Amino acid sequence: MKRTVFYRSIVLWNNLPVGVCEIKGKTGFKKRLTLEVVSCVLVFCIIFYYLNQFGSAELKEEFLLPSIAGDKVACLGVSEVGAGSDVSSILTKAVKKGDEYVINGGKMWTTNGTQAWIWIRLLANTSDGPPHRNKSLICLPMHLPGVHKIEKLGMWSSDTAEVFFDDVRVPCKSIVGQEGMGFTYQMLQFQEEQLWAVGNIVTMMDNIIQETIQYTRQRKIFKLPVLYYQSVNFRLAELQTEVELLRSLLHRATALYIKGNDVTKLASMAKLKTGRLAREVGDSCLQYWGGMGFTSDMLVSRFYRDSRLLSIGGGTDEVMLVIICKYMDTLAKK
Repeated sequence: MKRTVFYRSIVLWNNLPVGVCEIKGKTGFKKRLTLEVVSCVLVFCIIFYYLNQFGSAELKEEFLLPSIAGDKVACLGVSEVGAGSDVSSILTKAVKKGDEYVINGGKMWTTNGTQAWIWIRLLANTSDGPPHRNKSLICLPMHLPGVHKIEKLGMWSSDTAEVFFDDVRVPCKSIVGQEGMGFTYQMLQFQEEQLWAVGNIVTMMDNIIQETIQYTRQRKIFKLPVLYYQSVNFRLAELQTEVELLRSLLHRATALYIKGNDVTKLASMAKLKTGRLAREVGDSCLQYWGGMGFTSDMLVSRFYRDSRLLSIGGGTDEVMLVIICKYMDTLAKK
């Protein structure tokens, strides 16, 4: 399948396949294809929403509409070599010169960054003010040099790149929303990104547990199905219980968010729990698959690799704990 057709297909599938598969209870290829497509859609959704909400009509015409049509691909530039979860510490600068911004710096972990026909929504320092008020979001095309593909432990189907900017010039009209509001916009986006990721992974954990039940039911050791050993079925019961508790937290946070509430604390709790629980599910279920679980063509093997990112990307476990402690007012006073 050509990449252009693939991305257009993603747009057409948006908001459709997950519900269909959950209702019908499908397994196998359709469910796996759904997970692939939905995972790819995430980077589009988290960029489109805020461009649509805060961007000018001209920016929407240049970047948003072609992306919805599948003619352009979007990527997000926030993390840097020395600034990941601590977004306020980014060093990339966009200095205003006349009616242009001159951008210098670099971005890490840029999903879709290796594609030549993409555009990037970039977070950069546009003034020397306080770190939470000196940043802006800027849209610019990416048909420029300075892109290096990153090889990763997991998420192999995701094109991830390090991007460099050396005196890149863009019109001042390329800013999304108000100048200096980039940090605030980005923090709002993180809430949605975290809730979306939790919802996606909860479904994947359900799938992994169910596939493990099916496999261990037919796989026998000493003439008894592996599933019937108490150490196995008790552990699967514990894991499914934890998944359901996480789902309840997700539903509560989402309901409050839809009503316009700040759900930073709940989203951080859900993100923290998701990363840790995914590692438990992946490790336990892979163990019950035995040698087959260690082969690359098993879904449980891929989940084991890919899920490790959940405690790192989008805010590390440690940063989530700091945020939770901040809302609980338990941090040491400076």
